[in-house]
This record gives sequence, C-alpha cells and structure tokens, in this order.
Amino acid sequence: MKCRHCSHTLHHVFLDLGFAPPSNAYLNEAQLKQPEAYFPLKLYVCDLCWLVQTEDFAQADELFSPDYAYFSSISKGWLNHAANYSTMITDRLNLNADSLVIEIAANDGYLLKNFVHSDIPCLGIEPTLSTALAAEALNIPILREFFGQSLAKQLAEDDKQADLVIGNNVFAHVPDINDFALGLKTVLKEKGTITLEFPHLQQLLEKNQFDTVYHEHFSYLSIYSVIQIFSKVRLRVFDVEELVTHGGSLRIYACHQEDARKTTGNVHTLLERETAGGMQHLAVYQEFQQKANKVKNSLLKFLLAQKEVGAVVVAYGAAAKGCTLLNYAGVKPDLLPLVYDAAPSKQNNYLPGSHIPIYSPDELVRHKPDYVLILPWNIQSEVMEQLSFIKTWGGRFVVAVPELNII
Repeated sequence: MKCRHCSHTLHHVFLDLGFAPPSNAYLNEAQLKQPEAYFPLKLYVCDLCWLVQTEDFAQADELFSPDYAYFSSISKGWLNHAANYSTMITDRLNLNADSLVIEIAANDGYLLKNFVHSDIPCLGIEPTLSTALAAEALNIPILREFFGQSLAKQLAEDDKQADLVIGNNVFAHVPDINDFALGLKTVLKEKGTITLEFPHLQQLLEKNQFDTVYHEHFSYLSIYSVIQIFSKVRLRVFDVEELVTHGGSLRIYACHQEDARKTTGNVHTLLERETAGGMQHLAVYQEFQQKANKVKNSLLKFLLAQKEVGAVVVAYGAAAKGCTLLNYAGVKPDLLPLVYDAAPSKQNNYLPGSHIPIYSPDELVRHKPDYVLILPWNIQSEVMEQLSFIKTWGGRFVVAVPELNII
C-alpha cells in the first residue's frame, strides 16, 4: 500500500483491530438474518510524511449510505459548539449578506442554520440523503454530493467560490485527501478562509483513544501532516486552536499561500509540541497496540466479573467509537444486553457486529441496570447529567477509555 498523501510505500503498522463492519452500519431485525460485511481495521503510519491512515478496503460510498444514522443535532453540547463558532467566525471575518459560506459535510444543518438565521448566504454539501433532508427542512441549500476537485471546479465556474469554507470532522473521512485539499483551494475566494476541525492524532496517542479508529476515518491527523498536505496545493495554515471536542481536536485556519495574513505563533508552538511528543519517530506508534489491548482486556474482565455476580451492565450511546471498542473486545449481548441512544434513527436497530439492541433512554427507568457503560466518553459529563437519576436505585457509571473507571 502507498501513502495516500506522498505515495511512499507503507511498511509500519500502527494499530491492528482485526476485522469489523462499518461502525455506522446499524442493522434492523431483518438484516440480522443476512450476511454482514466486515473489513480489516488496520492503521499504517507513513515514515516520510507521518500521515496515519487506514488500510485500503472500504470505499466512501459503502460507508456513507443514504440512510446514514449519525445526526449531529442529537448532542446539545455539539449544537452549542456550533453556535459559538458561528458567532466567533462571523465577527472575525466580518461576514455579511454579501458573503458566501460553504460547509462540507453539512450533516443535518446543525451549523449552517446559524448562518441562515443571520441572513448570511450559505451552501451545504452533504452526500447522505437522510441528513441532507433534515438540513433542507431548515431552509439550508444542499448539494447532495461528495466534495472534491471536480465539484469544486463546477462551483467555481458557477461563481460560487466561498469567503469561508467549513469542514468539521470531514477531512479525516475522505479517501483521496489530496483531491479534497485541491478542491478546498479551488472553491476558496482569493482572500477567503478555510476552517477545518478534526481529532488531533497526538491526543489519540497520549489518551489511548484507539476507539476513535473506524473505517469512516481514513486519516488520523497531526498539524505536521496537514501543513504538508495543504502546502502541496499552495494552501497555508496560518492559525490553529485546540478544542476539547471529540476528546481533543484542532481547528485550523487556512488561506491561499500568497495571502497577506501572517502565520501565528500558535502554529509553531503546536508543531514544537508534536515534535517533543515523538510524533516524527516510529517508537511512539509501535508502542500503541499494547495500550489498546490493555483497555480491551480491562473491559472484558469487568463485564465477566459483573455477569458472575449477577449484576446488570448496559451501555449508553450507540456511537461509532463504541462499536470499535465492543467489536475489538468481542462483546456480545450475553455480556452487554442492550445500549440506549437518544437518536431516533438508531433506536429499535442493532449495533453492527455485536448485534446489541438499541433502546430509547426512556427505557432506562424500567430496566434499572446496576452499571451504565458510557461509550461516547467525549460527552461523559453531558451523559452523566442527563442520566443522573440512575443513582436513585444505586446505579453507577463506567467508562473504558483511556482506562476503566467506575464512577
């Protein structure tokens, strides 16, 4: 396999999680009786450009189906994050009725609705039918396509270059990352700004977040690798912010290479921290498999111990990261009989691979479990606040990452 960015031959396995189905491929009852598609879930690290990437098997159209079940608006915390960003970036760039904002992977309109409310022209690009329909119901113009250089050229020819291009948690999801970056360059106005948010690879390494690895994430990004990818298409990262979202993310600000804006000290500081963390050395990647195995083994020991004493453990959050963890650990309904999730699109279905049934959180009071395993640990505080009533019957919370913790 060749590196998706620099075409260097890949020799070094970063993480091998065996075989798993796509993490968002939820099953209905009829599909439980049909064959289920599994793909290798293995990551390589390029020792030339240091891009971490999945092994080539699944294609984007196999992962982002018309009935895609992830709706961003389910999380109140994420809605607040989007609203705060919209206010900040509108002020920072002086966006107005003469501007154009384009969001790639607009999902259900969770973010662009803020620009619609402020009468700032916008366009969402969203290939999944289920979420695109939700966004259109909010009066957001949507193109139901995958983004890349071909679509960007079409938009530019139609005089739809953007003052602001937004991509939240999409840069890691594209199989052809160079084509995507070239598309960003093409669709950006001369003095326009790009902001991308993505989980920071250094946080994954340092906080043992191996469950954020799934087929939909083709790349795992550092500021070092992103700068190289952008430089190849004559884009420049001129600022960066560290965010708490998704267990530790980056928000980069980019512009055309010749833009007059100076590169801030934030970029240099973060580059130095990555270097100090060993992110351009193989050792830090080659040690990671053992850390993932420790989490898996600790979770299995806990679930087996609770089954032995007759305690009931359930899960909350039918999230992709939870599917990665449960499938790697081989957890089935005998150890974890059900999972609750607030998204109606997931309820009454089954987790891929493990086939654990998904219930509405309203059922929690009826079941009264002894432990609730929070799978989306990145919104742990939000979940514990929403489900604080489990303490009335002595229920406790559990998280497995970065290490097993009973709360």
